Amino acid sequence: MSAQFSFQRLASCSQTKARVGVFSTPHGIVETPRFMPVGTLANVKTMTPSQLEDTGAQMVLCNTYHLHLQPGEAIVAGGGGLHKFMGWNGPILTDSGGFQVFSLSEMRKISEEGVIFRSPHDGQIINLTPERSIEIQNTLGADVIMAFDECPPYPATREEVEAATQRTYRWLKRCAIAHQRQDQALFGIVQGGVYLDLRSQAALSLAELDLPGYAIGGVSVGEPPELISHVVKATAPLLPPEKPRYLMGVGTYREIAIAIASGVDLFDCVIPTRWARHGTAMVQGERWNLKNAKFREDFTPMDETCPCYACRNFSRAYISHLVRAQEILAYTLLSIHNITELICFTQKIREAILNDTFANDFASWLDSDQ
Repeated sequence: MSAQFSFQRLASCSQTKARVGVFSTPHGIVETPRFMPVGTLANVKTMTPSQLEDTGAQMVLCNTYHLHLQPGEAIVAGGGGLHKFMGWNGPILTDSGGFQVFSLSEMRKISEEGVIFRSPHDGQIINLTPERSIEIQNTLGADVIMAFDECPPYPATREEVEAATQRTYRWLKRCAIAHQRQDQALFGIVQGGVYLDLRSQAALSLAELDLPGYAIGGVSVGEPPELISHVVKATAPLLPPEKPRYLMGVGTYREIAIAIASGVDLFDCVIPTRWARHGTAMVQGERWNLKNAKFREDFTPMDETCPCYACRNFSRAYISHLVRAQEILAYTLLSIHNITELICFTQKIREAILNDTFANDFASWLDSDQ
């Protein structure tokens, strides 16, 4: 790990594999475990950077694929790099574009060299290789960049998953060679689908490369929640304990709690802002549709225990009114609340681990069968 990056473990749970740590980057620290909001196009939808900071967010994820298509990495670099361009001074992580490319199943062709696909914007042919993905991410300038990987869908045959997992490893080695910046940490991604032996082989192979951090990818691609927790519980402990561990694409209370209990440190998901744009609030782990009639004359805060701007200043009735009227403020307030709710959840878990009460205090969220 570059001298500009470090990960320090501060405490561990005596009954689970949960841990508390501090991940240091050139743009500040991330106190783990921590939820990271997703800012796909260099913006967490409907929110300003100041509002985002008030949620307790410390690190934000941006999307390499989408930023390459619009506005283009050269424009971001011309604006002073991703941090200055989007007005966010804290740590940023960019994904590799792999997941987005592989979701374009009808528009792309995979080879050992990389992926050729048509831009959904203008139909232009784009050739995205491991080297090109790293070049784009080096230009964008995030603190953490992700290796280009092949994300197999669910369901997929063992042969398909094995081929994708092996190709991901070969591509990772090419990414490491292409990576040019000491102020960016390259994380590798463990694939392997729902096949635990493939996950184990991939994790152990990646660990030998001594990267600055590691991610578990290829979950939340259609498989049931119990399979996700099964994969995470088996994979996370195989990753180097002295490096940060990142689970890609999960954002419910139960998924996060189980992952933390398995030894994961970082998470990201679009759920908080996507639900907000559908008029949905996350409250104590439940999903509330603010269009429901019961909220029309409910003048209590959304969540009396939540410290966010929305809960401190507005009632359920008011936000329900905004949702029904399709006012943009509704989506902003719900995004602020939902992100705050998830970050507070991980902060409470962090305190519980420090006090060694995590397994008891969060027992209701640790049962993957519920």
